[in-house]
Amino acid sequence: MKRRHRRAPKPATEPLPQPVLIERMADGGQGVTHLDGKLCFVAGALTGERVEAAWLNRHASYDEAITTAVLHASTERVTPPCAAYERCGGCVLQHQAPDAQARDKQAQLAEKLERLGNVAPDAWLAPVRGPAWHYRRRARLGVRHVPKKGGVLVGFRERRSSFLTDMTACPVLDARLSDLIAPLRTLIGGLSIAAQVPQLEVTATDDDVLLVMRHLAPLSDADRAALTAFAAEHGLRWFLQPAGPASVHPLPPADDRPLQYRLDTFGLSLEFGPLDFTQVNFAINQQLVPLAVDLLAPTPGERIADLFCGVGNFSLALASRGASVLGLEGDAALVARARDNARRAGLAERCTFDTVNLYDDADAALGRLGRQDAWLLDPPRSGASCTCRA
Repeated sequence: MKRRHRRAPKPATEPLPQPVLIERMADGGQGVTHLDGKLCFVAGALTGERVEAAWLNRHASYDEAITTAVLHASTERVTPPCAAYERCGGCVLQHQAPDAQARDKQAQLAEKLERLGNVAPDAWLAPVRGPAWHYRRRARLGVRHVPKKGGVLVGFRERRSSFLTDMTACPVLDARLSDLIAPLRTLIGGLSIAAQVPQLEVTATDDDVLLVMRHLAPLSDADRAALTAFAAEHGLRWFLQPAGPASVHPLPPADDRPLQYRLDTFGLSLEFGPLDFTQVNFAINQQLVPLAVDLLAPTPGERIADLFCGVGNFSLALASRGASVLGLEGDAALVARARDNARRAGLAERCTFDTVNLYDDADAALGRLGRQDAWLLDPPRSGASCTCRA
């Protein structure tokens, strides 16, 4: 199968007519300014900075630009630790101090609550904070055979491009995953199907490192031997994905131990599959689940609905405090996993899980639930506007 390669995006070449002052931060790490009264989002700039920039795109109601020179730097600007940061699309705020990032994200949430919901909180909880670096335990990495770059690239896409970043490490990934990028480039480059491997799903749990390799052509016996030797050398587990998600299987076949992560506060261990959704930041999850349970303060017999429940991340913790929990999730495989997790934890009598499409069927689904004493909503990135309206 011949793979298509898109052209690189046209670089920004037309400078803004004058330097601009960044007024505040917006989503996606962009600075906000106005140019002759028109809203303009400037990548690579921070609040209070005066920068020179060049246009990336112009739209009817706003423009997009990128910083080309910082004339007056913010005291919150820091040197990014990643050598690939200026090119890589995996992060957008390494040039801002972590404390300032948390503050700005809270300000963005406050603005949306007021503008979209016409509400304002009476008080703010302290931000849930974790390590600034090597915190990400799950990621999808692109793979591409690029002879002009010396072989195979493994990593995130470049900014505003379908090209892959030429990188050998990542300070955001769990160190066990970051350390694998360079050896993976060599390994995949030596496979007979090097040009037919488009991506890797990488996961690091408390006890395991797991790699799911998508491949568009069959592996040779030599390829399988190379993967097996690599797993033994680096202490990891391979899963192969020759087609859709249902085709995922372990290599070797006998290595099918379940993946697990722990919720230490509750003495729980939750199993999940190689492609199942779990939080990418395990350190934050260890804090977030107890915080949510404390805020809900469940009592024995209380009825709580957990919307977008996944594998039972919040449901089991709530049930461990005596609540009767109904978890709703659109992915049937996750619902099955949640039921198994409740059974293994001895919480099956307090937990019920149903497969429900909370996007298309929210009104009817919530109408069928009956009275609930409390609700917990933890939607995916695509949001929960339909559920909130229902």
